Amino acid sequence: MPITYEDLMQVELGKLGTSVSDWKKTVTHLKQLETDARDGLKKKSDRARWEGVNAGVTREFVNKTAKEFADLRMEADSIFQVLDDAHHELETLQKSVRTLTDEAGKKGYAVQDNGDGTVSVGVRPESGADAKGGNGGKDGKDATEEERQRYADSITRKIARAGDIDLSTRLALKRAHGNAPYNAGHAKYGSLNDAQVERALELAKKREDMTDRELAELNRLLRHNGREKDGEFSTEFFEGLGGPRQTLEFYAALSIDGTGEDASKTRLAGVQDLQKYMGHALANATDPYTPQSVRGDRQHLPSSWGAEFRKLGTQQIEWERGMWNKPYGYQVLGGLLRYGNYDPAFLTPIAEHVTQLHQEDPHRFLSNKPAGSDDRYGFNPSGKLGSGNDPLNSVLEALGHSPEAAEQFFTEKPTAYNEDGTVKSGGKTDFKSYLDLFTDKNFEWTIDRNTANVLADEEATSKALAFGPNALGHALEAAATGHPYDSGTIDPSVKHSTAQAELVHDIVEKFATNPDLLTHNMNGDLEDEETGPLHALRDSLGNIAADYIGDFQRSMYLEGSDSKTFPVNGAAAELGYGDAQRFLGLVGQDPDAYSAITSAQQAYTANVVQEFLKAEGKGLTSEDGGRVGDLVAPGAAIAGIMSNSRADAIYDYHTTSNAEYNEAAADNAKWVNRILGLGTEAIPAPFSIVTEPVNWLAEDVTESVMKSIDKDTTDEAELSAGKEYSEGRKAAAEAAALAVINYFSNLEDGDTETREAIERAVRIQAGVSHSDSAQWNSSGSSN
Repeated sequence: MPITYEDLMQVELGKLGTSVSDWKKTVTHLKQLETDARDGLKKKSDRARWEGVNAGVTREFVNKTAKEFADLRMEADSIFQVLDDAHHELETLQKSVRTLTDEAGKKGYAVQDNGDGTVSVGVRPESGADAKGGNGGKDGKDATEEERQRYADSITRKIARAGDIDLSTRLALKRAHGNAPYNAGHAKYGSLNDAQVERALELAKKREDMTDRELAELNRLLRHNGREKDGEFSTEFFEGLGGPRQTLEFYAALSIDGTGEDASKTRLAGVQDLQKYMGHALANATDPYTPQSVRGDRQHLPSSWGAEFRKLGTQQIEWERGMWNKPYGYQVLGGLLRYGNYDPAFLTPIAEHVTQLHQEDPHRFLSNKPAGSDDRYGFNPSGKLGSGNDPLNSVLEALGHSPEAAEQFFTEKPTAYNEDGTVKSGGKTDFKSYLDLFTDKNFEWTIDRNTANVLADEEATSKALAFGPNALGHALEAAATGHPYDSGTIDPSVKHSTAQAELVHDIVEKFATNPDLLTHNMNGDLEDEETGPLHALRDSLGNIAADYIGDFQRSMYLEGSDSKTFPVNGAAAELGYGDAQRFLGLVGQDPDAYSAITSAQQAYTANVVQEFLKAEGKGLTSEDGGRVGDLVAPGAAIAGIMSNSRADAIYDYHTTSNAEYNEAAADNAKWVNRILGLGTEAIPAPFSIVTEPVNWLAEDVTESVMKSIDKDTTDEAELSAGKEYSEGRKAAAEAAALAVINYFSNLEDGDTETREAIERAVRIQAGVSHSDSAQWNSSGSSN
């Protein structure tokens, strides 16, 4: 029977605490008895001159008795350590679940025990919580559904963790006792962690013979313990596997077992979880900066593991004798690297080595892939961005989750490597940076698919060719922004470094001067224009632009790099005037990039206007309208570029539709919170999820973004009449005026004449800037 919500909420852990105290006392008493037996009884026995029967029997009996006291003390200490850890962890989980329950209750929600270890969170009818209206409730959908699901998921995860602690504790106690009434000391544990590592390794030794239930248990152990800050569990787990080669053999065997054509959906789901949790655990174990453990040392694998993985990268891995298809080490390792935030000392050399091997021979690793198998067969059971046979995609995806390593990879001088992964003494690469290498028009991307006739399906092939560029976008995004590309939290402490800002400057310049890298003419509707090899990373470039929105706003009207009116988040990127405009015009043709940039620029403009109005306060007059109008001009200019880019994508390239732009808006409204959060250093509670509004301003701006994107449409009739941007211009004017309206609506004694004058000036300037930029981008879009 699994532990339920009611079990965890109602259990009296004070009794367990009392047991812990009792066992601690027992250990102390047994330690004294052990000392007495060893230093008293046994020493006297050893010094005695036994003769006859006493020499053979009595002395042996005394020796066994002394040892039994030692074993009893060891067993009691193991029981104490395991129970003590279990008590602390269960107390923490119980407190956390009770806190979440209270928070949910205050919002009018009710937690329902499903009786199977999961919970549901509903709305109490009498609470007054409006489940069908308010912010987020659209088209009759439940406005609270996402928030309630987050509560349910968080509580359910904690219940599952409590269940694993209970199971691990029971197994550890059973092994320590050994079910032997007259013999003690069967297993020694210094903590519950030791018992869990032992169990995880016991399961891992079964490899493919693990049942689905056992694989699920291993996954839970890795999930709950693999990312613990001290790194103790993850380090001991990988050491217990035997080393880098044994780690690769274990993961390869399980991933192939779970992705084979005969594997069940349950098995596939199991190895998908294994890939994720084992990857995170490896990142933790190879981090040399884990906090000190309770033992006073740092728990992590030695640096030799990284060197050994590089050596194994170009060697074939065999986990069964006589294997026909033997993968290279990097193909197997790549599956694990796709998950986890890795330390640069471990990941960057691997990423450099793999990239250089790919440059030398793009098909080196794909030459041994199993042709004719189902596409899910491979070392990337997740199926995201390829089957996992091309390790270049894998290491780029790893960099996308490892910002520090990604920054180092793209901003520092490349290091040349030998084939065995050792540094090439005195060697140099034939490229200056990895940005230059990947944006070289001759760089060859591969098709990471397993199907027999990989080129027969043109659409699938085109999609597969985008896997690498997509992963490159993720890596660039992490390098430039300082957070994993798929991070959903706000961290105001992360500021752009000088190296990151210079990288963004280079990225913008690179694509502005080489627009054909990003062109998406998939349907061939424009003559003499081919689809660019890197068009798939435009969404990531849009996220980079959103994260550097202050720098882009500065560039619109040549604002100085020391501007305090238009602040940037850390070091300034110093973007070129024309480069920034061309760059935005290119990436705005992607719906996700368009909505990210639109969301960020509206939030940034709202921040700038709000800060100015608050600073001026009651000294504002109608003559300040021009000054406030200047503040909205850069954002409106960006909006104009976005309007033109959207029209180009829909009516010139025919690669997307208004519906796709509108659908992308919901996901990228998160940028409103991210930008406003950085400006106010306010982090949403209780989950730090960027889809929750930071404050009332975020709610209003989010709503404005959705309306603007919905309105920024053009139809064929408007195009032919020369009114292609009229709705977008109107939306930009309304959005720009929002910050002014919000500011004055919260003043008790605001001057109506001043408000109207400033609001009018803002609308006019926004309209002018939008039109100018839209026309500029249109005239330059063919360049």
